[in-house]
Amino acid sequence: MPPEADLARAAAFRERLGLDSLIDVHTHFMPERLLAAVRAYFDAAGPLIGRAWPIVYRQDEQTRVAALRAFGVRAFTALLYPHKPGMARSLNEWGAGFAARTPDCLHSATFFAEPSAAADVRRALDQGARVFKCHIQVGDFDPNDPLLDEAWGLLAEAGVPVVTHCGSGPVPGRFTGPGPVGALLRRHPGLRLVVAHLGTPEYAEFLGLAERHVRVLLDTTMSFTAFSEDAGGGFPAAELPRLRDLGDRVLLGTDFPNIPYPYPDALEALEKAGLGTPWLRAVCHDNAARLFAR
Repeated sequence: MPPEADLARAAAFRERLGLDSLIDVHTHFMPERLLAAVRAYFDAAGPLIGRAWPIVYRQDEQTRVAALRAFGVRAFTALLYPHKPGMARSLNEWGAGFAARTPDCLHSATFFAEPSAAADVRRALDQGARVFKCHIQVGDFDPNDPLLDEAWGLLAEAGVPVVTHCGSGPVPGRFTGPGPVGALLRRHPGLRLVVAHLGTPEYAEFLGLAERHVRVLLDTTMSFTAFSEDAGGGFPAAELPRLRDLGDRVLLGTDFPNIPYPYPDALEALEKAGLGTPWLRAVCHDNAARLFAR
């Protein structure tokens, strides 16, 4: 379990906000074999990472679930993402099983740019998926690939949030950045797209997308932390008023367990951004509670 000092920090954060609990929309649980591969990639500071990244939370699955609960998180995701064709269906089956045995997990699913994308999404929706993950950087696919058109249409019609890593951090991909996502939203304006990491480092551009598309949300994953700020990709102070104004469409995300600092660091970093207690309370609980009817 996390050190008592870290649990106390998280509890004090919740107390300052007047919250009994948090909702974290960007956490990762996945099959152990895949998780081991992900950890090895981070440990080696692979090409998509670009820097040393010492993961803090390496315990077994049940201990990691217990840690989130101990930090006061009462609902969280199990974001899964394939890096090649043929993985999405089996990952979604695993995600359905994980949600069934973990009631506080929001049933999570994924897809890839492949001929089965629409069938995979339809099957996951029929199984009760409540949130999807799309990782444009890792998947290395264009979100506007015609193979995905029907899948996006299904997701827009269902109104299910899609947490999407579409910014160009920590390392740009061929299809990252606001351009491809902007084109996608013009074709599917009903998508409930959640821009992960506040769109780092293209913060201003992704804020603009959210301002133009009322169903677009953002998550705070790793934003404002010393780890991110030290990398030179810090959130620009000039954009804070825009982020404050979008406060009803910003969600808490952390990337737990694959983070290189204790969980409370992420919470306290948000607080230090200085956007106020009502904004924080909405971001850390109320917005996601409304989105997922929790």
